[in-house]
Amino acid sequence: MKLIRYGAEGSEKPALVDAAGLLRDLSAHVTDIAGDALDDQTLDMLRALNVEDLPIVEGEPRIAPCVGNIGKFLCIGLNYSDHAAETGADIPKHPILFFKANSAIVGAYDDVVMPRGSTQTDWECELGVVIGKTAKYVSKSDALDHVAGYCIVNDVSERYFQTKLTGQWTKGKSCDTFGPTGPWLVTRDEIADPQNLGMSLDVNGQRMQTGNTATMIFSVAEIIEHLSHLFTLHPGDVISTGTPPGVGMGIKPDPVYLKKGDVMELRIDGLGVQRQRVGQDD
Repeated sequence: MKLIRYGAEGSEKPALVDAAGLLRDLSAHVTDIAGDALDDQTLDMLRALNVEDLPIVEGEPRIAPCVGNIGKFLCIGLNYSDHAAETGADIPKHPILFFKANSAIVGAYDDVVMPRGSTQTDWECELGVVIGKTAKYVSKSDALDHVAGYCIVNDVSERYFQTKLTGQWTKGKSCDTFGPTGPWLVTRDEIADPQNLGMSLDVNGQRMQTGNTATMIFSVAEIIEHLSHLFTLHPGDVISTGTPPGVGMGIKPDPVYLKKGDVMELRIDGLGVQRQRVGQDD
């Protein structure tokens, strides 16, 4: 299934995307695509519905973040061998973890707004993993059973804030609108192998990132195993699993960063398309 949320901020409703690409409202069956609605039992109930009986969502509503009330927004840094190479970083021995503030989360087509004074805002196309079942001390072999599904995340990053302001990466990762998520949550049964997904990102129609989840240093299963031994993962937690090469800061000899009016377009096999226009706070 492709699950989606639509509507104005604060008034989002749940839906699914049918075979013709129409939105079908799920409000009579779940209150939101969030928390307990992400467990296997609820997802199986939604799969069993007769899609033709579900109301069609009329018009062109805003596409909201594909998961509501996200608990933890967890991010893995330097998780692609080819991205680590472009930045000159050593291959990490363990997954590098940082958190993104939940206030950064926006829909897949919402504007990305650079913060006041930003000059080094960068793009990062990433595979998002949505937890559907509580995970504590899980093994690699069982880890994917705890996944509800997958989505696209744009881990937008202000590099000066990230690397030059004293503190952790979170400063450059958590600016408002720096976490577009969606458009769909694709349930795990539709993704045969999360370690073989092509991905790309264009800026103003120019291809900047091309990659495949096959070059992840730590697989989705390994990430879940590692994190679940540090703290409990709950339904509705989102893990953004790192980015392939082609980020602006890695361009030689001079890095390239986003500017007001730029348009980013992200794709991951089977997970749809994101598109954001860039603005800037005065």
